[in-house]
Amino acid sequence: MENKNAKKEMSFLGHLEELRWRLVKSAIAILIMAIILFYFTNPVIEHVYLAMSKNNFPTYQFFCKLSSLLNLEGFLCAKDIPIQIQSIEMTKQFSTNMYFAIVGGIVLVFPFIFHQFWSFLKPGLKENEVTVTRGVVFFASILFFLGVLFGYYLISPLCVQFFGGYKLSSEIQNNFTISSYMSMITTSTFFSGLFFELPIVVFILSKLGLVSSKMLKKFRKHALVGILLLSAIITPPDVISQVLVSIPILILYEVGIGVAKLVEKKREKLN
Repeated sequence: MENKNAKKEMSFLGHLEELRWRLVKSAIAILIMAIILFYFTNPVIEHVYLAMSKNNFPTYQFFCKLSSLLNLEGFLCAKDIPIQIQSIEMTKQFSTNMYFAIVGGIVLVFPFIFHQFWSFLKPGLKENEVTVTRGVVFFASILFFLGVLFGYYLISPLCVQFFGGYKLSSEIQNNFTISSYMSMITTSTFFSGLFFELPIVVFILSKLGLVSSKMLKKFRKHALVGILLLSAIITPPDVISQVLVSIPILILYEVGIGVAKLVEKKREKLN
């Protein structure tokens, strides 16, 4: 009995050791990428962050062309965004630089991080489940980067345009701190990438029996209302922007329902 317990304990400790080393590998990868981004701070700040505060940003040009096609007389065109970005604390520029470098590192090495996470879970799956989940790292990475692009080229610029131009009075100037400006762009972009992982999350939860297609269908109306409210909050107060943000999120929800159905069909065949 003691030998069996010792083996179980060693097995459990072995899993913890493996998890620890996978976390260490992920942390090293993030650190290396963060150092590279820190080194290239100036071009990243100029071409990734500050570019969004100018009206020649690709998203603003797209909406301007869309406005012309719909004969809206420049309604969607971005005018000059009257914002000034400043740093009011001695260490704020350095700490903000560190923050964006670390988050940027996580974004760029996401495929490696997810591979480490999946490699840790994979031995616990059955042989048929391993076959079904083949390519999950690839699809999770594609979805994540699609979400990052969606957040950077749609949600973030719409937020900058709206909040940058919003004024209670012409006497009030929009002088944003560098941390609030960069954090808004970084956070919205990063969490958009995570949100696009919804089909993968649904897949895993369906495998665990925690989510079903019936449950997702049941709460479809609630999800629709929540998505529309979210898009209304994070976009300017015009219908076109809200629809453009809502449609990809609704598609992801429907894809999640389809994924849950596939998992249930596979389970029925095995039974």
